[in-house]
Amino acid sequence: MVRSKWKAPFVDYQLLDDIIDNKTRAVIKTKSRSSTILQSFIGLVIAVYTGRMYNNVYIDEKMVGHKLGEF
Repeated sequence: MVRSKWKAPFVDYQLLDDIIDNKTRAVIKTKSRSSTILQSFIGLVIAVYTGRMYNNVYIDEKMVGHKLGEF
C-alpha cells in the first residue's frame, strides 16, 4: 500500500533526531523498519533491527524513497 502523495514520507522522530545529532558518522541503531530513506541519510551507516540481529546498511543515492526494512 502506498502512502498518499499529499502526506509527507514517514520517518521515525527518534531516528531523525539521531541522524541530525550524528556528528562523528557513527553507526545509528534503529528498529524502525517502516521509515522512509531521505536525502539527508546519504552516506550514513544505519543498523536496522531484523528481529534477531542488526544488519548494517550503507545508504546511497539509489535507496532514497525506499523503506529501511527493504535492505
